[in-house]
Amino acid sequence: MIKDDIVALLPDLRAFARFMSREREAADELVQNTILLALDKQSQFTPGTNLKGWLFTIMRNRFYSDLRSQRRRPTPLDDETEGPQMAAVDNPDAALELKELSSALWQLSPQAREALILVGAGGFSYEEAASLCSCSVGTLKARVSRARKQLVTQLR
Repeated sequence: MIKDDIVALLPDLRAFARFMSREREAADELVQNTILLALDKQSQFTPGTNLKGWLFTIMRNRFYSDLRSQRRRPTPLDDETEGPQMAAVDNPDAALELKELSSALWQLSPQAREALILVGAGGFSYEEAASLCSCSVGTLKARVSRARKQLVTQLR
């Protein structure tokens, strides 16, 4: 049943949403909207194909659609923009390294960051990630390579 398979993919969906939106509440809302849309459109899913890829595509499209609509709305003057909230850890060096990595990731271009997250953290093959990003495999490999090089340079 597709609902059980979606539930099994919730951790992956949430992780991808957190990388895209940077905020826990926004990520949770994005996951919820993705699941609602997927359940509404489940008749369009072909059983036996890549459900994770299908859900990530829905999420990615929803994220960019929401981003475009937010740009058209005026920003309230009293809106405080804060960085992402990070969980406390026992090792202060680990917390600092995590903060540096997060900062370096957000300095990447959106396309490079997305490619790196899909391949590096999402576990997608280059072919699957290229399909999700609507680009060629060669383009996706170049984005991942450039992103890795940029991260290495920034974290030295």
